[in-house]
Amino acid sequence: MQEQSLVPPSSVLRLPVAQMRHVFSPAEVERKLARLQESGSQREYDNLRSVYERMLERGPERFQVKPAGVPDMAALYEALPNFSAVLDDVKRHVALAQDSSDGLEVTPMLLLGPPGIGKTHFARQLAELLGTGMNLLPMSSMTAGWLLSGASSQWRGARPGKVFEALVEGEYANPVIVVDEIDKASGDAQYDPLGALYSLLEHDTAQSFTDEFAEVAIDASQVIWITTANDSRSIPDPILNRMNVFEVDAPTLDQARTIARKLYQGIRAGHDWGRLLDPEPLDDVLDVLAQMPPREMRRALMTGFGNARLDQRASVLVADLPKAAAGRSRIGFMQ
Repeated sequence: MQEQSLVPPSSVLRLPVAQMRHVFSPAEVERKLARLQESGSQREYDNLRSVYERMLERGPERFQVKPAGVPDMAALYEALPNFSAVLDDVKRHVALAQDSSDGLEVTPMLLLGPPGIGKTHFARQLAELLGTGMNLLPMSSMTAGWLLSGASSQWRGARPGKVFEALVEGEYANPVIVVDEIDKASGDAQYDPLGALYSLLEHDTAQSFTDEFAEVAIDASQVIWITTANDSRSIPDPILNRMNVFEVDAPTLDQARTIARKLYQGIRAGHDWGRLLDPEPLDDVLDVLAQMPPREMRRALMTGFGNARLDQRASVLVADLPKAAAGRSRIGFMQ
């Protein structure tokens, strides 16, 4: 695939290096479109014709981005302390891509751990760090493999799959695609929701991934794959073998307090009303928040902020937090 540098090597460290990468061949699309028009195909192929025309209109070039230098990840290590091993792995991949024309290649990863510990939040933070986009695919609601790889245009209501959409309709050749709750994928022998991943998670075969709707080869080899699961036992071994598996533990008490403090500061800084609230949370509020999974901390904090403002106070008190949350014991807490 052709690549062209858009940012000189001397760029500021924090700016991403962007190259252009072709994610499909326009000539192949033109041939497909010409055959469709010559065949005088029925109206049911209008969607397929529109897809080909859209591809030619947008063109094949997408941004392939990477950090212009190994980024300072100290803030991420502090905000996501139970993801340190994953961040170490990302840092190694970023270092490999520096001082070269190579793109950023990250081995597909599985984040394995209990619900609510921040796996999806980590994926969003990683996409922001790498300077690329993120697409979330919740497998618990997907019941057929064609949602990833597309369905044949011969079927009524068929459309391209999510990978095709991310690369053709998106801006990046290397988006972060999160397959959330991969262990909850359901299907039968005829429609395997995970079937497309066998080729997509392999770098060589992903270079010419063919969506079943468009039937045009797409270069999905640069996609950064993150999968999440609570239990790996239902994930087929051939898929597990294609990924780096990271067992993410629930945060310790000290780590949970750090996460809660960072969330407090982040929410406060992200809203204009935050200037009316104390810059730091009270210690006893942190103690209560630390008993919750990270997923619940944000909801509790928003309730606490709202109650504090109702009373025209700058400080969030324990009494401002949801009563159920304030009295809940921590599940799976690590001593």
